[in-house]
Amino acid sequence: MVKDFPEGFLWGGAVAANQCEGAYLEDGKGLSLQDVTPKGGIGGLITPEPTEDNMKLVGIDFYHRYKEDIKLFAEMGFKVFRTSIAWSRIFPNGDDAEPNEKGLEFYDNLFDECLKYGIEPLVTISHYETPLNLAKKYDGWRDRRLIGFYETYARTIFTRYKDKVKYWLTFNEINSIVHAPFMSGAIYTEKEKLSMSDLYQAIHHELVASALVTKLGHEIMPDAKIGCMVLGMPVYPMSPKPEDVLKTLERDRENLLFSDVQVRGKYPSYAKRLFKEQNIQIKMEPGDEEILKNTVDFISFSYYMSICESTDPSAKAGQGNIMGGVPNPHLKASEWGWQIDPKGLRYILNTLYDRYEKPLFIVENGLGAVDKLVEDENGNKTVEDDYRIQYLNDHLVQVAEAIEDGVELMGYTTWGCIDLVSASTAELKKRYGFIYVDRNDDGTGTLERYKKKSFDWYKEVIATNGKSLIE
Repeated sequence: MVKDFPEGFLWGGAVAANQCEGAYLEDGKGLSLQDVTPKGGIGGLITPEPTEDNMKLVGIDFYHRYKEDIKLFAEMGFKVFRTSIAWSRIFPNGDDAEPNEKGLEFYDNLFDECLKYGIEPLVTISHYETPLNLAKKYDGWRDRRLIGFYETYARTIFTRYKDKVKYWLTFNEINSIVHAPFMSGAIYTEKEKLSMSDLYQAIHHELVASALVTKLGHEIMPDAKIGCMVLGMPVYPMSPKPEDVLKTLERDRENLLFSDVQVRGKYPSYAKRLFKEQNIQIKMEPGDEEILKNTVDFISFSYYMSICESTDPSAKAGQGNIMGGVPNPHLKASEWGWQIDPKGLRYILNTLYDRYEKPLFIVENGLGAVDKLVEDENGNKTVEDDYRIQYLNDHLVQVAEAIEDGVELMGYTTWGCIDLVSASTAELKKRYGFIYVDRNDDGTGTLERYKKKSFDWYKEVIATNGKSLIE
């Protein structure tokens, strides 16, 4: 029998504003990075202006249909709903003197709708949707002035929503900036022209901003919990060769540096050698080290796959993965080449908890797949997504094992609980949801919502607090 999940465990789902809201210029919203990346945000095409083929401009029209969608989440029994605030809805250019009231009102209404059903909002302050003006005018987080703009934005939303939102995340997958500098760090300069010093200076600015805003949040909202969010990626050595094991350690640390700073309040000792050997020079301002001491209350992360590392020059990196890595011959992969490793989730939960002994929160996990809409025996349209049920079941069984191992886990939100536009490829055919949205990659479709088979499955998992899972 599956081990118990704790009482009060926060079951739910997750989305990002830029992938679902649409209404990209409505009610005073400014342009964000996502409005000019029609093919996906990871090293993809950046257009001078928004183009019609950019699926994110309409998304799934969540901006106008959120009441209908929240009602469906409530029907599943969600205790928590992770979403992000589109920075450019609040400050259209990012450096505006005053916020946009219409944008603030939208999130007031959205959070009220969640709370009406007893669903706690979990809000990401910056989720790959920096105002485009900050990228063009300042080259994004390379410019220290972004710390001030971000602080103003955070202060505005903390003050406005302090009685509605208890859980906050500062940056989405903050460690992805090295691999996706435009999408993650709003850096307009081409990736090939950036030095490692350029990237780590931008990272430093984000880490300082995260700590500053964590301090600010605790002052404005003493009862709120503010977390960091990292891309969780267990790294296995390809062989027991000591060289492979050491390379794995180095690769792990590249990721862990981000959570180390945000949880421990300082740069780790191993960073000195990393910076020295890669000729990385960071300019710190007086007071930065003191600011970094404002640490987060919990660590949240996304988990989709594990990777392997090898010193063998013939070992090739896998496809479709933002963080690279060598494929594991013992694992199967999704249609997009992401390797499926449920036990890797237990492994990373234990690794992070052993390291930090702070509460953890899984805020993204799921299977992107091509779903086929069919009619069931009652004539209702649905998707027979047993493959998704199997994927989530197997991962959640391992989550239960990790809890039994002693890991303190706050909750679990599946990624894309309703179909949305993929961040990596900007497709809608790569679906994650329990709810099918009738929209196609050519822009056609009615935008109608249909419950997939996994909808009732997840409803049962939440109702039984995980007891319905099958080992």
